[in-house]
Amino acid sequence: MQYRRLGNSNLRVSALCLGTMMFSDQTPLDVARDMVASAREHGLNFIDTADVYSTGGSEEMVGQVLGDQRNEWILATKLGNRMSDRPNHSHYSRHWIMQAVDDSLRRLGTSHIDILYLHRDFSDENLDEAVRALGDLISAGKIRAFGLSNFRGWRIAEIIRLCQLATVPQPIVCQPYYNLLNRGPEVEILPACGHYGLGVVPYSPIARGVLTGKYPPGRQPPGDTRAGRGDRRILQTEFREESLQIAQTLQQYCEERDIKLGHFATAWVLANKHVSAVIAGPRTLAQLEDYYPALEVQISTEDESLVDSLVPPGHASTHGYIDPNYPFHGR
Repeated sequence: MQYRRLGNSNLRVSALCLGTMMFSDQTPLDVARDMVASAREHGLNFIDTADVYSTGGSEEMVGQVLGDQRNEWILATKLGNRMSDRPNHSHYSRHWIMQAVDDSLRRLGTSHIDILYLHRDFSDENLDEAVRALGDLISAGKIRAFGLSNFRGWRIAEIIRLCQLATVPQPIVCQPYYNLLNRGPEVEILPACGHYGLGVVPYSPIARGVLTGKYPPGRQPPGDTRAGRGDRRILQTEFREESLQIAQTLQQYCEERDIKLGHFATAWVLANKHVSAVIAGPRTLAQLEDYYPALEVQISTEDESLVDSLVPPGHASTHGYIDPNYPFHGR
């Protein structure tokens, strides 16, 4: 296992982070136990969850499977997305941040969270209120550090400014959606993280499964796949013709070099100088174990040139592509 420094912090994390979004929802407890045991055996020390995953179910399962090994892991969770229909059960009021952290601690069965992410940016939030609440949680020992997920570059800079004004420790990590089909973070998010010393831990390095090559263009997706099950997020984002075509081109390229496309795609993300780790979000033990060989893949200048020819730096595979979960508000 490779271990990398998480930005300017003194934490060293495994290059693969075990993402547990599927825990409780599609991954039962016995499989989750096997996955965590396998991850630890292979040297992973970084695990990621969120309060909203299965409405707390993922956190509860993570707490169960870590048990007395809790302190062997850098444990990250998130808050901000809606946990109920009540008006203050989401976003970043001081009231909700304090309550949500206590709820997460209870579900996780731990006295502290190593990294607490603000799960997404809300354009109308009072970020100063959020930053000061996070500072108090750090002082109280309930969280060790905080991070940002799905924040745009200028909003990362704003958080840093507010931390400096409030004398609150700045965030240590950013979690963007970044892979070779969606290179938008290269424009401002990754440079901002590099400038301010945040580690970068992208999710979906294999583009929600498209970068395994299992979706031939023009065909109905198999029923046992994420697209075949009608998963809303893949259908909104990666399941588009241009991405499927690029995946097939890369699949052929990888087959000629006797490597798997998924390993190539994960290694490509890890080859970015700003990236500390990538989040593997498997549903099964076999899917997790299929991530490990990616650490052995070296990305060459020829590989970089091919990817650049298919998806130019800073762009998505599709002209004009926008994730509907994170729209632009320029006018």
